[in-house]
Amino acid sequence: MIVLKGQQEKLLGALQAVAGIVERRHTLPVLANVLLRKTGDQIEFTTSDLEIQVRTTASFDGDAANFSTTVGARKLIDILRTLPADQNVSLTSNQSKLTLAGGKSRFTLQTLPAEDFPLVQEAADFGPVFGVPQKTLKSLINQVHFAMAVHDIRYYLNGILFVAEGSTLTLVATDGHRLALAQATLDKDIPKQEVILPRKTVLELQRLLKDEDTPIEMRFAGNQAKFAFAGLEFVTKLVEGKFPDYNRVIPKNHKNHITLGRVPLLASLQRAAILTSEKFKGVRMNFEPGLLKIASSNAEQEEAKEEIEIDYGGDAIEIGFNVTYLMDALANMPQEMVSLSLQDANSSALVTVPEQAGFKYVVMPMRI
Repeated sequence: MIVLKGQQEKLLGALQAVAGIVERRHTLPVLANVLLRKTGDQIEFTTSDLEIQVRTTASFDGDAANFSTTVGARKLIDILRTLPADQNVSLTSNQSKLTLAGGKSRFTLQTLPAEDFPLVQEAADFGPVFGVPQKTLKSLINQVHFAMAVHDIRYYLNGILFVAEGSTLTLVATDGHRLALAQATLDKDIPKQEVILPRKTVLELQRLLKDEDTPIEMRFAGNQAKFAFAGLEFVTKLVEGKFPDYNRVIPKNHKNHITLGRVPLLASLQRAAILTSEKFKGVRMNFEPGLLKIASSNAEQEEAKEEIEIDYGGDAIEIGFNVTYLMDALANMPQEMVSLSLQDANSSALVTVPEQAGFKYVVMPMRI
């Protein structure tokens, strides 16, 4: 039976859209596969890792009968990548094998039964649908993702908090040393909903979202989130737990404010970072009227010194930071100018962007 016939790039595109979550090694062999479900000329491509499920649909030529099977996702993609983009390919089923043909090439792949594929049971209690343009959500994720914890024992930090309330969507990430917050306006007012999306879900959304105005629709339930965009349906489990009260962490009354160019500051920090110690990554920043001095040193007694002229008339402050935390924030902003608000050497610094009221980044100082 001919399961499908069509262009290499169309089949490859559908598979690549869903295959990002597929683990190369899994205790359940069928999870290395993609589920192909044919209904008429429509083919549904579904992948799962038991936590996340991604599905897309595309139309292809082929025999009229309905059919379903599962086949190795990575192998299929690797083969398709090596074939010319404009080549017509076909998938043919014969007993427990699937044959991919293109030009004079033939590849016979082992399959596993479709009924063995564990589909995610969707929640019954999803809240109202709301949406933002894809590029808006992509931008929000880009502005906060670097502050997520990695393998933290406080599992609720290994992801991003999504808060939809009224007409505002807020994304927050923190690893306990720094906190990033970004906001956007929703297409309608909705009752307050809070969920924590797991790290893997966040990184997969970041990969799939495009810089387009086409909307992404979101729905949250008690233990699941659902996203629909660009012909994809994306369902994910949530991280359970109570996210820290981020409003308490954000400084409100710092009296010293400096606005300076993001690119020169980032470049100075990148140079200073070369001579920090591997373990602590500390830099000293001296703010004086008209001047910012940045210095670093390491165990080999090497040191770096940088100076930037700034428009500043506040208190003289010497404060230490993990340079990686500052560089992460600056490298993920598109804006030209950045503002720093400081109180003293022992208080967290607040990084904001003059033309974007919804972005805040808080970083704790370190002793050097």
